[in-house]
Amino acid sequence: MEKRAHLPVPLDAETLIERMDAAGIDGAVLVPPSLEGDRNDLCLAAAAAHPNRFAVMGRLLLDKPYAPARLQEMKRTRHMLGVRLTFHRDNDRPLLTNGAADWFWPAAERLNMPVMVHAPERLAHIASIAGRHPGLTLIVDHMGFNRQTMDEEAKAGADRILALARYKNVSVKLSAAPCYSSEPYPFANLHEPLKRIIEGFGVKRSFWGSDFSRLPKSCSYRQAVTMFTEALDFLKGNDLDWVMGRAAMQCLNWQPA
Repeated sequence: MEKRAHLPVPLDAETLIERMDAAGIDGAVLVPPSLEGDRNDLCLAAAAAHPNRFAVMGRLLLDKPYAPARLQEMKRTRHMLGVRLTFHRDNDRPLLTNGAADWFWPAAERLNMPVMVHAPERLAHIASIAGRHPGLTLIVDHMGFNRQTMDEEAKAGADRILALARYKNVSVKLSAAPCYSSEPYPFANLHEPLKRIIEGFGVKRSFWGSDFSRLPKSCSYRQAVTMFTEALDFLKGNDLDWVMGRAAMQCLNWQPA
């Protein structure tokens, strides 16, 4: 299956709204790419122009001297819902365990700042953080999966993330799901692992997400939606509403205009 890391050309807000409308998506939480450092300005501008369609989970470089003050500023920034951190590349993976991030977890807990985190190789460390900071809202991106969690390995991936379900302050983002299957749409080999994850966390702590910029070419934006709304026979009615947006909006306290 051919994959892509991100879109070759960034989308402007108006183009993204057109694609969202075609896919049947009402609103999106924007996450700036990590390759841009801690730039949040473009996403914040989109949210300011279209507050009923966009909000932002901002980037923060934890090891910079200005980071604590920046976090305070982000808390006060309109349309900023929280922080998104990644610990899966050579440049950022060490920050989770070398002490650089130690100041951040109690600070985010104190500020009531939700944190989305992608650390697929360090889920046990995320569990430890959740246990030490029960007032901190943590959202694990991409189900804790990584490039190796493909096809038959998705079952083991589900086992790993379900170890965090006992922490009531941890939610799971069911994002980028099509990236972890080499089968064609509707990616049936992922349905059972998805069912186990959703049942383990509950629908109020399970958030659909597309990760649109890196969907495989075998999956359209619309299919990333209908994989959940039409193909998952165990997810219906009110439960489907929670997973497809209601739960995330409640967790992030996002109330679009």
